[in-house]
Formats: sequence, structure tokens, C-alpha cells
Amino acid sequence: MSGITGFLTGPWEHLFMQRAFGVAVMCGIVSGVVGAHVVLRGMAFIGDAVSHSVFPGVAIAFVFQFNLVLGGAVAGLLTALAVAVFSQNRRLKEDTVIGVFFAAAFGLGIVILSTAPGYSGSLESFLFGQILGISDGDVLTVAVMGLILLLVAAAVHKELVTVSLDRETARAAGLPVFALDIVLYALVTVTVVISLQAVGNILVLALLITPAACARLLTDRIGVMMTLAPAIGAGSAVIGLYLSYGYNLAAGGLIVLVVTGVFILCWLLAPRHGLLMGGRHRRKRGREREEATAGPGQSAKTEEAALVERTSTG
Repeated sequence: MSGITGFLTGPWEHLFMQRAFGVAVMCGIVSGVVGAHVVLRGMAFIGDAVSHSVFPGVAIAFVFQFNLVLGGAVAGLLTALAVAVFSQNRRLKEDTVIGVFFAAAFGLGIVILSTAPGYSGSLESFLFGQILGISDGDVLTVAVMGLILLLVAAAVHKELVTVSLDRETARAAGLPVFALDIVLYALVTVTVVISLQAVGNILVLALLITPAACARLLTDRIGVMMTLAPAIGAGSAVIGLYLSYGYNLAAGGLIVLVVTGVFILCWLLAPRHGLLMGGRHRRKRGREREEATAGPGQSAKTEEAALVERTSTG
């Protein structure tokens, strides 16, 4: 028992772990909420693309020694705005425009960062995260920006859901679809930026998409999905950090592996949509439909046959 208690309380004795837990939970919550909208719209690619688009802003901030989060956010928002504008030409699909601009942004970031001293080390921390080395200022920045993101997401929740379900209906209802696209891009961009220190550029897509995908498997109700996704994201981040502390392994990678494990469990065992439990549920619904369409005599005959079968096998 003392070993378990020590495992649970040990990390909290260190200030750097306290900061890491705070940032991990906040990133998990914000990523879950914003990621739910991304999954609903079927735009999983946008998360990976945005993580590339913030690169030049982070590189410029590193070279000129100012806030990396602010630099990445500005670059990501500018690129997202460009994508939203160029996507209005329906000759090109949205994912094509995203691929063009975000690949160019990542290339620009590499060029800028290569001019700075300490290029290799800074690139490594950007790619793989540095959650155990964050400062009090980083924690405050993530907390403030995370709160702003949640407030904005709550304010436009209904509108974003409407656009996700049916863009043409939303446009006919008078909703500003273009402006809402920009808002969603902005939410994703800032979410990616504040999550970079937790899991890094390469793994940030998992924190944005996987908790929402888990929630999507577990429920058909959007409101419940918006609650489950941040809970799964935050819980996975905490468990990943505990495992990182206990086994001295990379924190960002373990957070992603934990949330991926949760996804596999949901894919298998989700009550209605899981591979195992979902199949049982569908068979039950099929039997109920057969009984509902069968006549009274057929239903009684079926019940009698089942009783005879149970008696003979007993």
C-alpha cells in the first residue's frame, strides 16, 4: 500500500511536476473541447496542418527571444486566415489548400530556425515537447489562453455544431459560415500552440483528435461528447505523466500512448458502436425488430420454441 501511495504522491513533491500536471490537464481539457468540433466536422487533418503552420512563428520568436506561444499563435492564425480565404474557391477542396499553405509554413519555419544558434536543441524540444521544463510564466499563459478558448468555444458552440452538421442549412439560416470557419481555425491554432509544450509538434494531433474520437464512439449526444472528450484528454495526460515519472520515460509520448489505449478500448467495448459490445447491441435490436414485425401467433410460437429448447437442454 505504501508503494502505491508513494507512486501517487511522489510526483507532487516536485515543483516541476506540479507545473507539468497543471499544463497537461489544461491542455487535455481545451484539446478535448476544440477537438470535438474538429471530429464532428471531419477535419482531423487540420490539426496536423496547424501544428506545421505555427512553426515559422515559433522560429521567429526563438530567434528574437520573445514568447514562443504568442509567435506561434500569430503565425498559425495568419495561415489559417489564408486557408479560409483561398478555400472559398470551390475548384480546390479545403484539404488541398491546407496542404499547400501549411507545408509552405513549415518550410519557412525550418529556414528561419536554421539561422539561429542552438538550432538542433530547440527543434528537438519543439518536435517532442518539454512539459517537464516549463516555467510559471508558461503555466499562466496556458491557463489564460485556455480559459479564453473555452469561453469562445462555449459562445459559438451551437453555431459551430450547425455548420458541422450541414453547411448549406446553416448558410440558409443566415449563419456567417465563413466567419465561423475562421473562428474554428483560430480555436484549433491556439489549442495546438498551447499544447506544443505538453506533447510536441509531432504528437499534438493525438491530443486534439483522439479524446474526441473516443467520445464519439461512446455517445450519440453532442453535449455528452463535449463533456467526455475533455475528461478523457485530461485523464490520459495525468496518467501519462504518472507513468513518465515512475518509469523515467518521455512524458509526451506516454500521454499519447495512454489516450491511444483508451481509444482502442472504446473501439472494442463502446456500448453501441464498439466492435464487441456494438455487435451484441445490433443483434439485440435486430431481434426486437423481428419480434415487432412478427404476428402474435408467430411471437407466441417463438417463445414456446425457446422454452422447449431451454427445458430440453436443462
